[in-house]
Amino acid sequence: MAALEVDIDTFESLVLDESHHRLVILDISAQWCGPCNILEPIINSVSLEYDESEFLLTKIEAEDENMKIAGRYGVRGFPTVIAFVNGKEVDRFHSAQNPEFVRNFININLVKKK
Repeated sequence: MAALEVDIDTFESLVLDESHHRLVILDISAQWCGPCNILEPIINSVSLEYDESEFLLTKIEAEDENMKIAGRYGVRGFPTVIAFVNGKEVDRFHSAQNPEFVRNFININLVKKK
C-alpha cells in the first residue's frame, strides 16, 4: 500500500480517529531530507506485506501548517515514524531503517492494537 497523504486538516480523522479501528503508522518527512527519501520506498514496500485491515500507512510532509503536527509530537528530526493506537502515540523511530527493522516495528505495534 502506498502511504495515504495527510495534512493538518485531515490528521485528526485519518490518523487519530482511524487508530481506534486499526494501527496507524505516520511517516513525518520532508522532501529535502535524504534519509526520508531512503525510508519512503522501504516502508511502502514492507507495508505491501500486510492487509489494509491490519494497519494504515500515512505520510505528512513537514512544511508550512503541517509543521504544527511535528511540533505537537516533539519531532526533532526527519524522518520520524510514529505508531498510533486508540488515538495515542505508542511507539516511534527516527531516520532511515532497513526493511527488517520496519517490519519488526509494524509487528510489535500490531500486537499493541489487539
